[in-house]
Amino acid sequence: MTSSSTPLAQEFVAFAVEAGVLRFGEFKTKAGRLSPYFFNAGLFNDGAKLGRLAEFYAKTLLASGIEFDMIFGPAYKGITLAAAVSVELARLGHNKPFAYNRKEAKDHGEGGTLVGAPVQGRVLIIDDVISAGTSVRESIAMIQAAGATPCGVSIALDRQEKAAENGVEQPWSAVQYVNRQLHLPVSAIAGLSDLLQYLHHNSSTDISAHAAAVQAYRDRYGV
Repeated sequence: MTSSSTPLAQEFVAFAVEAGVLRFGEFKTKAGRLSPYFFNAGLFNDGAKLGRLAEFYAKTLLASGIEFDMIFGPAYKGITLAAAVSVELARLGHNKPFAYNRKEAKDHGEGGTLVGAPVQGRVLIIDDVISAGTSVRESIAMIQAAGATPCGVSIALDRQEKAAENGVEQPWSAVQYVNRQLHLPVSAIAGLSDLLQYLHHNSSTDISAHAAAVQAYRDRYGV
C-alpha cells in the first residue's frame, strides 16, 4: 500500500469500524505481539455486510490490474469470500468461476478436497489477511497440483508489519514475503497506513484517541 490513502480504502476502514469488525483495545496476535487493533473478517456475518465487503474486494481487485480466470478460497474464511466476491464480480460484468478446498478429503461421491469449478487457468487466491504466508503456500500447492497457475492474492487488510517465524522477527511483512518469495502480486483493500490516516482525521474523539497507540505499534513493528 502507498502512504497516500484512496477514498475506497478510507470508506472500507470506516465500514469495518462501524461493523465492529475492526476493533481497538489490546489484542494478542499470532506472533505473540500486543496489538492495539484487531480485524476479524468472520464478523462480516450478515447479508448486508458480506455484500458490501464483496463490493470492496471486487472494486479493489478490478483496479489492481491482476488478470485471473477464476477465484480460489482456502478453507474456511476463504470459502465465503470466494462465493461472495464471484457474485459481485458477475454483477459488475466479470463472471468468474470459483472453487475452494475442504480441510478433510471426502471419501464418497466425487471424492477429493477441491469443490466448485474445475481449478484451471490463472487462479486468484482470496483470503481475509495474510499472517505468515502459510495459507498462501498451501493454496499454491493445491492449485499447482490441479495443473493450474496461481496468479495473485486478494485480501481485505494488509497489517504492514514485520513477519515472525518461529518467534524470530523478520525484516519483511507477510505480504512482502508473498510478493518477493512466492512471486505473487497482492491486492489489499486497505492497509495499516490507511487505518492510521482514518484515525488521525476522524472527528470522533472516541475513535481518534486510538491513533497514538496504533502509531506506536506501527513505529515498532511496521515495514
